[in-house]
Amino acid sequence: MKKCRLQGRLVAAAFTTLLASGALHAAPTLEFTKLWTYDAGASALDNYVDQGVEDGDLAAEAEIVAYDPGSERFFVVNGREQGVDVLDKDGNKIATLDTSSMPGMLPGGAPNSVAVKNGIVAVAVENGTDKQQPGKVMFFAADAAGTNPAPTAEIEVGALPDMVTFTPDGMTLLVANEAEPSDDYTVDPVGTISVIKLPANIAAISAGDVTTLGFGGFNETDIENDGGRIFGNDDTASVEQDIEPEYITVSPDGKTAFVTLQENNAVAKIDLSGAAPVITEIQGLGYKDHSQPGNEFDASNQDGIDGNLQLWPVLGMYQPDAIDSYQVGGNLYYVTANEGDARDYPGYSEEKRVGSGSYDLDPAIYTDPAIEDNNQLGRLNVTTANGNTDADDEFEQIYSYGGRSFSIWDEDGNQVYDSGSLIEKIIAEQFPDRWVDSRSDDKGPEPESITIVEINDWFYALVGLERTSGFMIFDITDPTSPVFQDYLLEDGDISPEGIVFALLEQHARGGSGYVAVANEVSGTTTLYRVSAVPVPATLALFALGMLGLRVARGR
Repeated sequence: MKKCRLQGRLVAAAFTTLLASGALHAAPTLEFTKLWTYDAGASALDNYVDQGVEDGDLAAEAEIVAYDPGSERFFVVNGREQGVDVLDKDGNKIATLDTSSMPGMLPGGAPNSVAVKNGIVAVAVENGTDKQQPGKVMFFAADAAGTNPAPTAEIEVGALPDMVTFTPDGMTLLVANEAEPSDDYTVDPVGTISVIKLPANIAAISAGDVTTLGFGGFNETDIENDGGRIFGNDDTASVEQDIEPEYITVSPDGKTAFVTLQENNAVAKIDLSGAAPVITEIQGLGYKDHSQPGNEFDASNQDGIDGNLQLWPVLGMYQPDAIDSYQVGGNLYYVTANEGDARDYPGYSEEKRVGSGSYDLDPAIYTDPAIEDNNQLGRLNVTTANGNTDADDEFEQIYSYGGRSFSIWDEDGNQVYDSGSLIEKIIAEQFPDRWVDSRSDDKGPEPESITIVEINDWFYALVGLERTSGFMIFDITDPTSPVFQDYLLEDGDISPEGIVFALLEQHARGGSGYVAVANEVSGTTTLYRVSAVPVPATLALFALGMLGLRVARGR
């Protein structure tokens, strides 16, 4: 009897400890309520999924969205119209920010990104005359009057500025200058990061406010040994030419920035805390072993089976597009959407299919020739820049594009979590009508966009899927053990490119936050109210109580 009473007291003590620690509390479920959808015009859908058109062949009509709480306006990049659509809080278009070439200004062109902070709108604009030449950032007042307000200022940056973001205090703007090569690969500008210290009067901005960070000091061998890639133009490109900055996130404290280098399968880390910004390291992301359980994927669009998830002797390059960061438990993490991307230009292409006659596998390693059949790996698009380890005409290892996943990494570039095959598995098992088998041989659903939502100290990742559309919601409060919550799909919204979250207590409209999603193919932008719905821990408490009762009764 004493033993039973002791066990009962131990269970009661454990119960009290768990309750006090919050371990019995499940993460609240995020509930999304659609408020409105803005349609920019004719979509590019007819030339997209079924025909396999890639991103670079599209003029996006709703690519990136930003929100300004002061003016209660949304700003949506519209590449087709060479401008930024300005929407009011109810989704009505009220103005256009023109980014095309204008007299007396630097060459303008298509906008690629927009960000807003402290009433300042920053727009990344590529050079409309020659994309390999320097682009610019144009600045506008968020609350500017009129239907076509003039820019407040502009400043020259690197070639093909592809993304802009502010530091949390709004004092600094970072620009990822992707610097893609010309189609014939005869001109390959250097990839750079522009770090712009914003003056109090934005109209007074000058070249002296811009610090340009390059990658010429990094070594190709070191990058490759760390799991990155330097390979452009048959490996003749220099490191600084080959690196193509894609997307930037700044840590919550504003001291560190992380930049995805998508084609290079790497992330650059920037120290913003000193007198001058500096790129401290390039973190190679390594490769995903698709022969290991949990990393299954569908490799063929001609196997007659949707969602045919199998293990294959393939290494996947993570190659993230979007990135976001958060701090939990005193540690800094960044989260990546592992879309994948190939260099495929008339002047140089790394892309082949496993079953093509020009891609030969080493028969000593791949002993069964059936692996090259179209219903196995034959249709899979892979790179010729990796995998030929002995410089003969045969490949000893197959490398594919993208992780078909999202990953969480610590600030030193160590992977603490990868979703493995979970995204494809969820679609195949729970949403089979959304499976796009025409993309199985490429990069699958292509997780492209990612945004972290924080509500009441809970963290969630919204992962946008370019090919199947919609976005998945994961609780990432524990970085080592994310939990899938839901997959949100909105009919008519195709290919989410930009997702933005804002807490709007000062403009409360009945919810705890708002999420706006810009869809580049359908040209639509949709606003949701998002609320955190607590999940009662009643069942867990009841189960633990019953266990204690059972012990107290001496079984």
